[in-house]
Amino acid sequence: MSELEMAAGSGHTIAAHGVAAHATPHALAMEPSPYRVGSGKMAMWLFIIADAATFGACLFVYGFLRLTSPDWVRPFVFSPTIINGMIMTFVLLTSSLTMLGAVLAAKAGRTSSCLNWLGATILLGIIFAVLHLREWSSMIREGWRPFQNPMGGSVQFGAAFFSITGLHLLHVISGVVAIAVIAIGYKRGRFQASNVEVTGLYWHFVDLVWMFVFPLLYLLNSH
Repeated sequence: MSELEMAAGSGHTIAAHGVAAHATPHALAMEPSPYRVGSGKMAMWLFIIADAATFGACLFVYGFLRLTSPDWVRPFVFSPTIINGMIMTFVLLTSSLTMLGAVLAAKAGRTSSCLNWLGATILLGIIFAVLHLREWSSMIREGWRPFQNPMGGSVQFGAAFFSITGLHLLHVISGVVAIAVIAIGYKRGRFQASNVEVTGLYWHFVDLVWMFVFPLLYLLNSH
């Protein structure tokens, strides 16, 4: 190889290194997540883990109070409170199915179908909240308060019931608002199917928590 060819080769090598050096920051910025999970979904999973620990701690404390209180009351009869709770459970489980339909429609690119499923989920979430608030109103009229027990005995039932169900109701209302925001943004093209999926993860988590709250606070306190 002549000296001219060697110099040309060296020039190409130096130029290539220069291009690589300049491209490195951009290449690193575009690297995918090492876990093959989007940042939004990863953040939601971390939130769910933390929130699950919160609900787990609340239910653990409730169980401890129930077992250590000799005068624990069982205020619910099978009708109408338990029936109302069963209706609420059915509504929330159905909303989980409609949310799944929204996610599948979004992934398939069916915008109108996705919006219809999201609207159904919002409606079911509102129905659940209304039924829950009506139940609270009925209990308050009967004299129940967080630190007042109209049946006598331990007042800890009211505190545990209103605290845990109130925390769950707050999650339901927050979820309805979040789904409404996602639906509006998805209709306008600001959000993608991945945003619908991330919101769906939160909603399924809220439904799953209720599957623990209902039997522990309703069914085990019925007579």
